[in-house]
Amino acid sequence: MFTTRPEIAGTFGVAASTHWIASQTAMAVLERGGNAFDAATAAGFVLQVAEPHLNGPGGDAPIIIHDAAADRQHVICGQGVSPDAATLDRFASLGLDMVPGTGMLPAMVPGAFDAWCLMLRDWGTWELADVLAYAIGYATNGIHVVPRISATIESVRPMFEQEWTTSAAVFLPGGEVPAPGSLFANPALGATYARIVREAVGTTREARIDAARNAWYRGFVADSIDRFFRTQEVLDTSGRRHRGLLTGADMARWAASVEDPLAYDYAGHTVLKCGPWSQGPAFLQQLALLQGFDLGAMDPFGADFVHIVAECAKLAFADREAYYGDPDFVEIPLTELLSDDYNAARRQLVTETASRELRPGTIPGFAAWVDHEAHGRVDLLTRAPGVGEPTVARLGAVGGDTCHLDVIDRAGNMVSATPSGGWLQSSPVIPDLGFPLGTRGQMFWLKSGLPTSLGPRRRPRTTLSPSMALRDGRAWMAFGTPGGEQQDQWSAILFLRMVHHRLTIQQAIDAPSFHTEHWPSSFWPRASRPGKLVIEGRYGADVLADLLSRGHVAEMGEPWSEGRLSGARREPDGQMYAGANPRGMQGYAVGR
Repeated sequence: MFTTRPEIAGTFGVAASTHWIASQTAMAVLERGGNAFDAATAAGFVLQVAEPHLNGPGGDAPIIIHDAAADRQHVICGQGVSPDAATLDRFASLGLDMVPGTGMLPAMVPGAFDAWCLMLRDWGTWELADVLAYAIGYATNGIHVVPRISATIESVRPMFEQEWTTSAAVFLPGGEVPAPGSLFANPALGATYARIVREAVGTTREARIDAARNAWYRGFVADSIDRFFRTQEVLDTSGRRHRGLLTGADMARWAASVEDPLAYDYAGHTVLKCGPWSQGPAFLQQLALLQGFDLGAMDPFGADFVHIVAECAKLAFADREAYYGDPDFVEIPLTELLSDDYNAARRQLVTETASRELRPGTIPGFAAWVDHEAHGRVDLLTRAPGVGEPTVARLGAVGGDTCHLDVIDRAGNMVSATPSGGWLQSSPVIPDLGFPLGTRGQMFWLKSGLPTSLGPRRRPRTTLSPSMALRDGRAWMAFGTPGGEQQDQWSAILFLRMVHHRLTIQQAIDAPSFHTEHWPSSFWPRASRPGKLVIEGRYGADVLADLLSRGHVAEMGEPWSEGRLSGARREPDGQMYAGANPRGMQGYAVGR
């Protein structure tokens, strides 16, 4: 089949990401003798400069790694937790029934920095100073502006000029939106990372990295965040001004952690995901449901495939709504959710007619509350102008988008990472640091007794969801995508087409895809569109007609609009392959 570019092949190393500069940064590190963990860390920091509308230093970074020497996989949880002051009573006293989608109230401890540093310390070989040099150079000297950056800044320009003036000082240099194709510098961010390097003092490489972590979470970075949050009131999506709740003490007590990944065996493969503090298990639940269908006999671009996959996604994500949360605080029935008996019963709900109900399963001993009123909040989105992907409303609310990167080195080490949050449009820039904080707290419910109820020191149930797969027990592929709710839809579709229809990574990325918006979004205002199914514009009209006849609220999107996937895999003969998304003209894969 036609592909927009060749699938990259090599034996030395490969890297793929949502931005060509990050991919090339990772490859440059590999060429200089670094391993996959060094390369991914350098690329991750560069993405903060290259795609500030999609991630930033104040955001989050869940990472899945394969350690080739130990032949083990790990999850690095870079999802920061809520402040001690983030209680239901506190939000009730503010007259809020939903966590705002922008501003300072939804800010969590920024987890990305510690996640990258933890991976670098324990699995990498490079000094942090050498890893950060790429991002410092781009922040100080300027980086190429892609059109989406300009469009995002333009969409929130009035708010920056009138309300978030510290953001205007950074992202409206000279009072103007940086033009597509121009160079954009963020000297304050470059200075922040340069100071981190100066303060990273110690007698060993590991001690120097830990000193940098201290500077961030217990030193000058935490001090600046604490001071800004105590002294500023800023406009958010509630239409009112609020101070933030995050403090230096909240930052000081938190650190990124290492966990075992969740795993599910499917058709000779084992898929690895982050825990139920992410939406990652929904990918595994889809596989558990799809086990009972002969996907290999279906046309991968036909209506039957779209219908079955979308209907199973509806069931899996309904369970996400009902049961997922931070397992440090609530019990999550993952064993039952992934069991054969449970999924055999759930599978019977999939018929030839599209469902418009939100139907979580019933598990004894667990309540299954879901928001059946979410469709009534759609008008909050449709009244606000947007700029495409990501969709940014007048007060900065974003429909969820992010970055992704994958790296494999010649030893077979692998990294799959989905850094996000801290978008330029999420909250005001902290002036002496050069970056804003994230708004992941909007994914909590302000209702007691739920797995995702707001509470102190909890991880919000993030949409961020890197993926890794083993084939016949051997590490095979790292992959993922931006896209909020769509991440574990688009990633699953890519995986299924590769497994059942033997597509390459690049073929599976280029193939027309689809998504449903059936369940409540994780992003403010938590709206749903029951039954809605969007298929990419390159599908035939007959497929759309077929789906409409089955009861889907289906529509045809633009020709190249579904997915921003990338991936890298390693085969038993030692060859490595990588592919990246052509949509948006940013993603790239490199290797040799």
